Amino acid sequence: MRVLGVDPGLTRCGVGVVEGVAGRPLTMIGVGVVRTPADAELGDRLVAIERGMERWLDEHSPGYVAVERVFAQHNVRTVMGTAQASAVAMLCAARRGIPVALHTPSEVKAAVTGSGRADKAQVGAMVTRLLRLDAPPKPADAADALALAICHIWRAPAQNRLQQAVAAHRTQAAPGTSRTPRTLKGRTA
Repeated sequence: MRVLGVDPGLTRCGVGVVEGVAGRPLTMIGVGVVRTPADAELGDRLVAIERGMERWLDEHSPGYVAVERVFAQHNVRTVMGTAQASAVAMLCAARRGIPVALHTPSEVKAAVTGSGRADKAQVGAMVTRLLRLDAPPKPADAADALALAICHIWRAPAQNRLQQAVAAHRTQAAPGTSRTPRTLKGRTA
């Protein structure tokens, strides 16, 4: 499985490609950052991120894209920029038919370090160890992108089994079942 991890941001969008399967040693294929100038117009910055994502997708042909799920912060401007960069990455993948998975920061930290409260230094150290690198990738956005890819490789098999079980349950329940409508306070729902 080859996964492109994306740590979204308007100024620095971390990208990292990891290949492997759960339970086996993983290999870093590439790591970097798509940068945009802070003083550029928003539209131009989003186009630059799109072009950077397209280059990474062209060069590395990932089977999956794992993007950090945007979470609420006190700084609305930061959240908006992160969400916009995230949307560009998801759009680029969707345009090519590449499945996209979203992982929360605490989910990624827990998968890579064992603690959902790990700091950036701990994440960088574990990424370095897990991928057998000489030094942690710089900047931290690049290490975070690799951590996202690792998280997805490790969690995807379980998530896929869960999705298949839910789909099978729905398929079994759908044919020939005659359910009566539920009622809410005497009204049919």
